[in-house]
Amino acid sequence: MSKKKIEKEDLPKVHKDLDGFDIKVNSFGEIQMSYDIEKINAFLNTKVEDKKLKHLKDDEKS
Repeated sequence: MSKKKIEKEDLPKVHKDLDGFDIKVNSFGEIQMSYDIEKINAFLNTKVEDKKLKHLKDDEKS
């Protein structure tokens, strides 16, 4: 197999909004990401419901 084919198979499937996202831990234990943390937080805020704040939404409905 060619190197490109192996690399392509190893990449995980991600949401289209996070296409190109890559995360690694370097030899010093530091996390290195290909995306800015603010972009990731914005994505999570729009796509994931915060379970800890769910009770606040329930209070507004009643």
